[in-house]
Amino acid sequence: MKQIKYLLLFVAIFMANSIVAQNANQAKACLDKATAKVSNLGGFTAHFALSRPGSVGRTSGTISVKGTKFVATTPQTTVWFNGTTQWSYMKSTDEVNVSTPTEAQRLSMNPYALMTLYRQGYKLSMTTEGGAYVVHMKATNPKRNIPEAYVTVNKAYQLQKIKIKQANKWTTITVSDIQRKNFSDAIFTFNKKSHPSAEIIDLR
Repeated sequence: MKQIKYLLLFVAIFMANSIVAQNANQAKACLDKATAKVSNLGGFTAHFALSRPGSVGRTSGTISVKGTKFVATTPQTTVWFNGTTQWSYMKSTDEVNVSTPTEAQRLSMNPYALMTLYRQGYKLSMTTEGGAYVVHMKATNPKRNIPEAYVTVNKAYQLQKIKIKQANKWTTITVSDIQRKNFSDAIFTFNKKSHPSAEIIDLR
């Protein structure tokens, strides 16, 4: 009797693990398709809205993306990232901060940066919600800059929303109006001529 009991327990555990593995594979396949869709665009623009707790609250703007490079513009800030260096221009102070951003900092202005993080160091699972796929990403290393995130893509595998956990607080970024564009690499690097009076502060 005990042997049957243990055998049934083993079968139940094995089946549960198989379901989890299958769900993880489906989640990865979903993000693979969403990433491929973005990659196939080459360059593109989109509107985004960002909300987070605290004084920052909510802001919105436009983003232009080409590979890992991006330019994001809001009423308060313009951020350029050429794949290595980031320039952040603040209108209120007429200053440009130059830095080498962490993955968390890049994600705060470019939601598409998350589309490459899922491939390594995250456990994946997926559910459906309102006709869209919601992929849950949980870092295997809890000390990672982004320990947890939710990525929502529609049935056509276009990114709709990302929720990112940082310092026990959640930031939500929604994306809309994606349009394919061709960009010169030069637009992703800050041009001093566009803000001649700005003070350059190198934080690297």
